[in-house]
Amino acid sequence: MKEKRSQIKPLVARLHREFNISVAEIDYQDKWQTAMIGCTLVSNDSKHTERTLRKVTAWVEKHHPHLYIVEENIELI
Repeated sequence: MKEKRSQIKPLVARLHREFNISVAEIDYQDKWQTAMIGCTLVSNDSKHTERTLRKVTAWVEKHHPHLYIVEENIELI
């Protein structure tokens, strides 16, 4: 679990800094090699919000190729 946290914590912090979004590990905290990361962005422009959140996935795939994104879901409210 220590190794998992040593990868998740810097990723969460970096996403927050890179994209000015709120980021948290929201599920699977006790499962080794599995994490669910939630990203939130508040904006009055839905196109900007969706574009930014799509960039997050691309950024993770580019900068952390050892991490596998199994599912991506963007919900605009």
